[in-house]
Amino acid sequence: MKKTAKEKKVRAVPVWMGILAFLLAFGAGAASKFVIQPAWAKEYSVPWSDALGTLTVDLPYGDGEANRFDLYLPKDNARKRYGLVVYLHAGGFTAGDKSGDTEMLSWLCSKGYVAAGINYTLRDDAHPEASVLTQSNEIRAAIPQVVAAAEKAGYPIDKMAVAGGSAGHTLAMIYAYRDAGEAPVPVVFTFGAVGPSCFYKEDWDNYGLDRNTEESDMAAVGLFSAMLGEMIPVEEIKDGSYIERMAPISAASWVTPDAPPTVVAYGTYDRVQPFKASLRLRAALEENHVDFQFFEMPHSGHGLQNDHALYRQWMETVEENLDKYMPVE
Repeated sequence: MKKTAKEKKVRAVPVWMGILAFLLAFGAGAASKFVIQPAWAKEYSVPWSDALGTLTVDLPYGDGEANRFDLYLPKDNARKRYGLVVYLHAGGFTAGDKSGDTEMLSWLCSKGYVAAGINYTLRDDAHPEASVLTQSNEIRAAIPQVVAAAEKAGYPIDKMAVAGGSAGHTLAMIYAYRDAGEAPVPVVFTFGAVGPSCFYKEDWDNYGLDRNTEESDMAAVGLFSAMLGEMIPVEEIKDGSYIERMAPISAASWVTPDAPPTVVAYGTYDRVQPFKASLRLRAALEENHVDFQFFEMPHSGHGLQNDHALYRQWMETVEENLDKYMPVE
C-alpha cells in the first residue's frame, strides 16, 4: 500500500531525531559520569591546592580560541625525569572544558605526574566545521607543546599516558593508536571510559541506523558526516565503503601489536555510545595481543553509575597500571 507524505514524515522523524538525541545525550551522559559517584571515588578526586605543586592555565598551543591547555606540575621538582598524563574532557564533542577535570588532574599531579588537560574546538554554532577529525588533529598538535612547556619549567618528560572520558576517551584512543608514532615521548599507557571507538551503522541501533531503509541510511549520512567533518555520500552507506572513510576517527581500526597497554570501561546498557561498538575495540585488542583490560559494567549506562564495585576495580586497575608503566622514581 502506498504511504502518504504524512506517514513517511512520521516514520522519518524518529531516525533524524536520533542524530540530535545523540549530540544532546552524549554530552549529558558524559556529564553524569562525573556527577553520579560513590563516596570512595573521592580517593581519585583531589581538589587543587598549591601544596600539590604549580598549576598554569590556558597555555596556548595553536591559533584557535579553544587551543589552550592547563599544566599541573608536582611539588617535587628535583627528579631527573617525569611521566606525563594527558586527560581529555568529555562533552559529546560539542561541550565541556578542561576545567571540569581539575580534580582528576590534581589527583594525577598528587601522585607525582605532570598532568595536562587540553581544550579543543567544539562543534557548535560558532564552529560548524569542527569534527572528531579536526579535534583529534588539534590534540596531536597540542601534545608536543605540552611536553615542551613542562620541560621549559624544569620537568623533563620521558614517557606519557593519554586518557579521557566519553568524547575525551575517543580522542585519547585515537592519539594512542593512530598518532603515538609521532609523539615526542613514548606513549606507554592509555585508559578511559565509554568513548566510541568505531562507526558501523549496524552497531548504532540506538539511533535507528541499523534499519537498512532510506531514512536510516540518510540518518547515518547525517551523523557520520558530522563526526568526520565531511559529507559521506549515501551510496557509501549502502555499499559499506563508508567504513574505510570513517577510519581516521575509528580508534579500533588503528590498533596494532604496538598499541600501548589499555584499560577501558563500558556500560552494557549505554544508550549513548552503543555497547556493541565497544566489542569491536575489544576484538581488535585481542587479535593484536595488546596488553589490555576491558571492564564491562553489566548494570550501567553511559554514566557507569550502577556498578560501584566494578567501577572501583577499574580505577584501582588504572592506578596499578600507572604505577607499572610510569613508576614515579
